[in-house]
Amino acid sequence: MLFNSLHFALFLPLIFILYWFVFNRTVRIQNSLLLVSSYFFYACWDYRFLFLLIFSTLLDYFTALRMKETEKPHLRKFWFWLSVCINLGFLAIFKYYNFFSSSFAQALSLVGIKANFVTLSVILPVGISFYTFHGLSYVIDVYKKRIQPVSNFVDYSVFVSFFPLLVAGPIERATHLLPQIRAKRSFDYSTAMDGMRQILWGLFKKVVIADNCAEYANTIFAHSANFSGSTNLLGAIIFATQIYCDFSGYSDIALGTARLLGIELLRNFAFPYFSRDIAEFWRRWHISLSSWFRDYVYIPLGGSKVPKWKSVRNIFIIFLLSGFWHGANWTFLFWGALNALYFLPLLLLNRNRNNLEIVAQGKLLPSIKELFQMLTTFAITVLAWIFFRADNLTDAFHYLSRIFSRSLFSLPQGNAFIASFHPYVIFLLIGILIIVEWFGREYKYALADMGLVKNKTIRYLSYYLLAMTIFFVGGKGQHFIYFQF
Repeated sequence: MLFNSLHFALFLPLIFILYWFVFNRTVRIQNSLLLVSSYFFYACWDYRFLFLLIFSTLLDYFTALRMKETEKPHLRKFWFWLSVCINLGFLAIFKYYNFFSSSFAQALSLVGIKANFVTLSVILPVGISFYTFHGLSYVIDVYKKRIQPVSNFVDYSVFVSFFPLLVAGPIERATHLLPQIRAKRSFDYSTAMDGMRQILWGLFKKVVIADNCAEYANTIFAHSANFSGSTNLLGAIIFATQIYCDFSGYSDIALGTARLLGIELLRNFAFPYFSRDIAEFWRRWHISLSSWFRDYVYIPLGGSKVPKWKSVRNIFIIFLLSGFWHGANWTFLFWGALNALYFLPLLLLNRNRNNLEIVAQGKLLPSIKELFQMLTTFAITVLAWIFFRADNLTDAFHYLSRIFSRSLFSLPQGNAFIASFHPYVIFLLIGILIIVEWFGREYKYALADMGLVKNKTIRYLSYYLLAMTIFFVGGKGQHFIYFQF
């Protein structure tokens, strides 16, 4: 069930009404409704994988309880590693087995050994990387005695499978979400309206910007050899816009939907393309994943409180893991390594925490220096996205070679922009997106300050124009990019 589908447009109001006006007597009843609706939401993708989700939930729930029941270190460690190994085992089978088997076979062929490994014809369960990381964080926190395990199975199940975040995040922490699930919730009109605004803005970014950009990006990346360097560069910029609007749009819809139900999810994006260096970018892009690797991998490895060479090692580990988390392809590993290389000068010069505040805070425009820093950071990010988008490394390097050719200085070719709407319309909408996000950069999301506008006519006219733009200018329905991860 897609957030931008008619099915979800019918599903969400029904759950909202039942949640606040029918099943509102106790938290237990509300949570039971959330669990049933979340399982239904997931089953709409493929009901067969619902059993995998339930098994993963049961595994982490019971192993956490077993860790609580024993104080013997070796038993606690046994239950902990049982959960971790099985969870990662599922990921290895469904997501990485074919990659490892084919890569190993190719490596053997280089030394003259022919090997034919069995490959698996399995569908990647939607959201498996996200709900696996939910469970892993919970089990790790229980093992480290940061939290107590939950005895109520329904409460824990809702934490793992809460439908707004189930298939593409954000990746929640038990310390943040479970207390909200277990607490009494009451309807708040202003919170619900804020949620509706965030959903509206998320739909605009996804349906209007990302889906229309997808048509151009798909054409250019599929036929890059036929286009000039300038056209390929523009295609890379368009894809950078697409992936941001696609994923941050999904996150906005997820957070807004949760707010309608009285629950606050972790913020996942904080205007990353306004970053002044790559370290700031990674503090603002896919925040829940970046912070997950920081807390559960980087810091346990010693973080930056170790000799410099170990800090460098730790940076490469988390960036390579981040790349590998996104998919079983050498392109993702190269993308992770490239971002680690971007990060390295900042780490070595102790400048990776220079830009912690919002750019041009309290000002209308950035300084020349800040503008240059933002453009430079965006440029190197766009180049990295080429490896993320390409089918393989050969295609990625070929794409780069087309960009860095003499034709880079020619005008982009018009036949790359044959789509539903004239490209000028899309570029105009992207310009509007940039302006709105720039003026809303000091808030949780771009339209958050719209609720502060006292003139109701202006406020509701803005909502109406956004809704009409979504309805009439929305691109052809595209799956959310991060569903494949």
